[in-house]
Amino acid sequence: MSKKKEAKKQATTTNEFQRYVRWFWTLFLGGISAVILLFLLASWGVFGELPDYTILENPKTNLATEIISSDSKTLGKFYFNDNRTPVSFDELPQNLVDALIATEDARYFEHSGIDARGTLRALVYLGSKGGASTISQQLARQLFVGVRSKGLDKYTQKVKEWIIATKLERQYTKEEIIAMYFNIYDFGNNADGIRSAASIYFDKEPNELELKESAMLVGMFKNSSLYNPRDHKNPIGTRNRRNVVLDQMEKYDYITEEVRDSLQKTELDLNYTPQSHRDGIATYFRAYLDGFMKDWIKNNPKPDGEKYNLYGDGLKVYTTIDSRMQSYAEEAVQKHMPRLQAEFDNQNKPERNPTAPFLELDKTEIESLMNRAMRQSERWRVMKKDGKSDKEIIASFNKPTAMTIFSWKGEIDTIMKPMDSMRYYKKFLHPGMMSMDPLTGHVKAWVGGMNYRHFQYDHVNQGKRQVGSTFKPFVYATAIDQLHLSPCYKMPQSQITIEALKFGNPEPWTPKNSDGNYAGELTLQDALANSVNTITARLMDKVGPQPVIDLVQKLGVESNIPAVPSIALGTADLSVYEMVAAYATFANQGVYTKPVMVTHIEDKNGTVLYQFTPESRDVISAETAYVTVKLLEGVTRGGSGTRLRTKGADAYRADYREIVTGYPYEFKNPIAGKTGTTQNQSDGWFMGMVPNLVTGVWVGAEDRATHFRTITYGQGAAMALPIWGMYMRSCIDDEELEISTSDFEAPKDLTIQVDCEDYNPDGEETTPKEEIPDELDF
Repeated sequence: MSKKKEAKKQATTTNEFQRYVRWFWTLFLGGISAVILLFLLASWGVFGELPDYTILENPKTNLATEIISSDSKTLGKFYFNDNRTPVSFDELPQNLVDALIATEDARYFEHSGIDARGTLRALVYLGSKGGASTISQQLARQLFVGVRSKGLDKYTQKVKEWIIATKLERQYTKEEIIAMYFNIYDFGNNADGIRSAASIYFDKEPNELELKESAMLVGMFKNSSLYNPRDHKNPIGTRNRRNVVLDQMEKYDYITEEVRDSLQKTELDLNYTPQSHRDGIATYFRAYLDGFMKDWIKNNPKPDGEKYNLYGDGLKVYTTIDSRMQSYAEEAVQKHMPRLQAEFDNQNKPERNPTAPFLELDKTEIESLMNRAMRQSERWRVMKKDGKSDKEIIASFNKPTAMTIFSWKGEIDTIMKPMDSMRYYKKFLHPGMMSMDPLTGHVKAWVGGMNYRHFQYDHVNQGKRQVGSTFKPFVYATAIDQLHLSPCYKMPQSQITIEALKFGNPEPWTPKNSDGNYAGELTLQDALANSVNTITARLMDKVGPQPVIDLVQKLGVESNIPAVPSIALGTADLSVYEMVAAYATFANQGVYTKPVMVTHIEDKNGTVLYQFTPESRDVISAETAYVTVKLLEGVTRGGSGTRLRTKGADAYRADYREIVTGYPYEFKNPIAGKTGTTQNQSDGWFMGMVPNLVTGVWVGAEDRATHFRTITYGQGAAMALPIWGMYMRSCIDDEELEISTSDFEAPKDLTIQVDCEDYNPDGEETTPKEEIPDELDF
């Protein structure tokens, strides 16, 4: 080849190389320019709006309203879809943070939102050796981008994630981003955010999580639906995923190989504690609080005029309920009620009572009662709202339907006619219980029933029933206040008739004593201790019903009470809530303090939105209050409450069929209390007090026609007192609660003699107490 041709060929080769270089740099620079343009277009909002500075400052998430007890425990939450309560980075355990970084973003503290090495690796290996998303990018997607799209959109979404991630890194510290990521994630089963997840899966606060628990929760970040520990379709998948997290932690030297191996052999050890509005602790109180909060929100708008969202604004409601005392109260109910129900069911077997669970009703009366119940039912309301005719609705009540019904041995899945299920539920006895500090008015425990999932009616605040002998102290207090009577003052227990029209009663009223004994005299102390009706009637005859009603209304009772003499024996219908507040006035030296359930409310930033103002007023003198308390102490020393001081192996026989007289409480401290039993044993009450705690308990069926046949089981001392006794035993034994075991404080200027050994106005010896069986208490 000639030199000319060689030169020409060399020139051609050089030109081609230069052309290739130009093309390379054109493509390279063009690619960079395209990427830059892509980022610019994304930042300009061409591919969709990006969050601005203010949105980054306050990411939009739905936050549940948290209900907090007086001892700083979460009682429950109000939420629609998001059961989310945020925590700060300081509240996260180190093992949880380590597990996250080791698994999701090993170089988290080395990059500024985008991991260049990870991105390059993902491009080279097309994602086969791991993705490139950093924790910041994943948070960006959770907060602002959403579910990954398909096709071209997924690439523009990725660009938006990169841009938002870098903005997040400039806006927040690394620790804040980690906390936000844990708070935003949905762990399934209503576990929105790490605090709900720790509570629902392990019944713990986040800072209490153990290493293997943290590893399981971090493992769920890959796919909380696939690695759902409650999903029976994938029984070992969650455990395997947890073990992958432990492998990653060992790989990056967060744990040793020995620790990893030992933990990988363990089970998940879930302590599944579902959170819903019908489960958990203090369900009836939370239902009451729902109404309280809605009223508060209605009357307290935000500064801009908008209303707070109970289910999304992250409010914190600080309550007076003590989670420990609430648990003790619920445990007492759960222990006593199934045993009491077992005895009731035993007495109402079909061969013993063909009209069970009703007594004293004929077939026509029962049909009428059930028809009323049908028309008042939720099923009737819903079907009527859907436009169904009465005929269609009635037919549905007699058509077998699959349902889950309540029993004390657990829920039962069955097929039953709705009408039959209604009659089945009529047999159940229900409790109502409230406990409060008489000085502050703080309500410490609230049990409105035995199972909120199946029985939503609240027997603390909604239910009102005849109070029986628990009303008598109000009559005695009125007489003491007006007549300056001593507990040692004697009155005859002979029969008395209050003539017609004397106090508005249309007919003469002649009450009877339950034991039929009308001989001799009794001190007021013994008369109240043994619920002697005739002596209470004599006191009513001295003071009249209206002054008693006036006193009761000052004690916070708002229910209507007719001004007739028979109210002395407890014919009025009152609630547990009213009765506890009224009795608390006696323990608080005559000062009524309105019950308090909420101390304050905060927004999600901790700003106080509401602070309660105590409401109290002087009702009776400290002397009258103290003398009434001393009378009530006599009930637990010589009346129907004496079983609180006795010793017994158990309150029940081993077969739980028969309630016996021995109770294992053995209280030694002063207790003021009163049992109450209404006509036909339809309602059983016990009101009990120590100086810094007043508790009321009611037990009865939905219908008054459902009750025990005899007073042996149907009296307040058998139906309600055991719940009080078990609850108080637990409270007193818990020394952290500081429940008083001291004497009630006497006023300094006491002028009424309360010690009957020194009471001798006529120079005669005091008549010894007459023993009257407490089984006959009315």
